[in-house]
Amino acid sequence: MNLRHAAEKQNCKVRERSMTLLKTIQISASILSADMANLTAVTEGLERDGLDMLHFDVMDGQFVPNITFGMPVLAAVDHCTNLFLDVHLMIADPIRYVKQFAEAGADLITFHIESNSDPAATIAAIHEAGVKAGIVLKPNTPWEEAIPYLEQVEVVLVMTVEPGFGGQSFLWDMVEKVKALRQYAQEHGLSYQIEVDGGINAETAPRVIEAGAEILVIGSYLFRQADPKAAMNAIREEAAGLSAQGRA
Repeated sequence: MNLRHAAEKQNCKVRERSMTLLKTIQISASILSADMANLTAVTEGLERDGLDMLHFDVMDGQFVPNITFGMPVLAAVDHCTNLFLDVHLMIADPIRYVKQFAEAGADLITFHIESNSDPAATIAAIHEAGVKAGIVLKPNTPWEEAIPYLEQVEVVLVMTVEPGFGGQSFLWDMVEKVKALRQYAQEHGLSYQIEVDGGINAETAPRVIEAGAEILVIGSYLFRQADPKAAMNAIREEAAGLSAQGRA
């Protein structure tokens, strides 16, 4: 095993630990809102500040009316960080690109249940590539459409804005969708984590955490902060307080 391969294997162990052993709220920073001209410095700073994951919104201009970035950007970031890489495919036919994104460094690949790819086959392809799998629900998609796949995935991502653009306002009725998914997991003994994406900030984070979300994708709010570390810690402290109230 060469040194580069050994380092990559070690990185995988670090990321695996980030996903499986942390039982507190995890924050995934959306690089869609980052300074792309200084992405290495931004990534290194967030890692020092205690970020859990980096979130990549991959858009193809077909499934959503916007185009962002693909495998080359992911691979470049993968080479400069040990952070867990959370890849959200907002593309028409995600199964075609699973292997390429896994090879570029993805640790988790989520895809839309509304896409053209067969969900069960796409989940299987993600796992075959050695990556954690998740399904994504648009705001207008009933949570029940995920039921056939909930035993097969590690993550369910609830979009709390319409996918396609950053900086949108939070859709408050999505809190009930998070609650329903958490209740279903508890009733059926399932272990998937619930991720939320869109409009997450100091006001909305406590509500989705209380509803059962465990992974928070935060974009524009986090990158506007003069002290991102303090902002992340405040959200985690709020989550810890909610947890303590629940045990009381």
